Amino acid sequence: MQGFNWSRLIKLSLAALLLNLLLISPNHPEAVTWQALSMLAVELPLILLVLVLLPAETTRPWVRWALVMAVMMTFVFKGADFLMRLAFERHFNLITDWNLVWAGWATLSASIGYPLAIAGFGVLLAILALLSWLLWHGLALWESVTPRPIARSGVYVAVLALAVLLVADYGHMTNRWQLENKLPIDTFASRNSARYVADSLNTVKALQEFKQIASQQSAEQRPGILGKLKGHNVLILFVESYGRSSLENPLYADTQRSTLTIAQERLTEKGLALRSGWLDAPTLGGQSWLSHGTLATGLWVSNQGRYRAMLGSPRNTLFHDARLAGFRTVAIMPALRMPWPDGAYFGFDRVYQSGDLGYRGEAFNWVLVPDQFALAALDRLERITHDNNLFVQVALSSSHAPFTPIPNLLPWDALGDGTVFNDVAQSGDAPELVWSDANRVREQYRLAVNYSLRTVFDYVERHAHRADLVIVVGDHEPAPFISGGKATEVPIHIIGSPELIADIEDWDWTPGLLPNAAVGVWGMDAFRERFVQAFSQPLEPQTVVTQQ
Repeated sequence: MQGFNWSRLIKLSLAALLLNLLLISPNHPEAVTWQALSMLAVELPLILLVLVLLPAETTRPWVRWALVMAVMMTFVFKGADFLMRLAFERHFNLITDWNLVWAGWATLSASIGYPLAIAGFGVLLAILALLSWLLWHGLALWESVTPRPIARSGVYVAVLALAVLLVADYGHMTNRWQLENKLPIDTFASRNSARYVADSLNTVKALQEFKQIASQQSAEQRPGILGKLKGHNVLILFVESYGRSSLENPLYADTQRSTLTIAQERLTEKGLALRSGWLDAPTLGGQSWLSHGTLATGLWVSNQGRYRAMLGSPRNTLFHDARLAGFRTVAIMPALRMPWPDGAYFGFDRVYQSGDLGYRGEAFNWVLVPDQFALAALDRLERITHDNNLFVQVALSSSHAPFTPIPNLLPWDALGDGTVFNDVAQSGDAPELVWSDANRVREQYRLAVNYSLRTVFDYVERHAHRADLVIVVGDHEPAPFISGGKATEVPIHIIGSPELIADIEDWDWTPGLLPNAAVGVWGMDAFRERFVQAFSQPLEPQTVVTQQ
């Protein structure tokens, strides 16, 4: 084969190999197998043949730029999806989850430090730039291939056949579309980047369906709503990253169950009744606001797109129900730095963010205000002036990653302006040191959740004489490498006077603070309607007057 250009053939092969690897890049950890490397992307021959058929020199650079951008953006989005599934066992969709880029950066930088996070981001950009440069020149090689006139007709036929095959493959897999926009978890799914993009775009249709559901009300706005709670305070205390694994994973169970057992004994001695169960949360490893929205609205708010659709809907919330019943509605949000316009949607009369709580102490890395101070601020800001008829949501944050350092539970009358926490806030190992060892992360998580639970139940005991109705609920499980599984269930505890707890006896939840493993799991979206039904006054039958 004298005169055959082997060097050119090798370069064309390497360019095709690079394009193929980018197209078959996995979006799920289970797709990472040696077998996957032998796969052929269904788009590969179509792209290469189109490049060969490009008619003019002026057209080719524009098409090449478009291909480089499309391939690299898909590669990046699939990479983000891969990391999201690896860390939180959930799908990343650009349409609904774009805001997670900033949230992820904030969490990462707080966990490993800004210098290391910036260095890692710089390396990532350099790798993407190199791949883009190689892809650009590789596609240029294929543009330079000129088929003979007799072969051009065959190339056109091949392009048409491949296009039909690609559409047919997408149509077949669309029938396997799953709820919540989850892609099929099979290795073949990674071969078709076009289908990956199209499936992500199907989110638009799913969001339209969700908006129709959100436009409906789940709880009837009527006289007598939540009437059985009149004269009491109702507190919904979200404990960050408090999942079922805290009570069942051997790494954490002994510690947390011991704390709950002690709290159960003390609260029972105070004359309070306790019931515990399980809720299935809509999120895992983060995005607490999705759980907050789900509990308040009775909608399954499982991604940011649904959350935005919820905010834009006329749907009322549990806090609107409380307003109708004559309660003052309050949100204590110690993790918020900026104004929170969402509070108006939820129906809060007053929202306190971190800067409103009077905390002058040092931050605990990501955690701005220790849980104990946030709860004490609730007393100082609201409970002194409103002895009852408060309906409050508190989104506690001390058990949020990076779980270091961890506050101490102090005497409640010694908190002052929070500077008493400074020594502890400046102690302990740095996040980057803790997060360099998975076992250290798990240990810090155990201690952080335990601090939050001890603080919450100490607070409840402190106010036992007021006969509040207190709902203590986890917002979500931590990341799977911490929880040890992919479950999304969280504990929920309801504490109040025996008279109030009697209204939920038909829920069949476990007496005490340790929910039985066999207790049925509710979706978190089911809680609002059942709660309203349990604590609303029955409507009086209308008197029918007949004329004689």
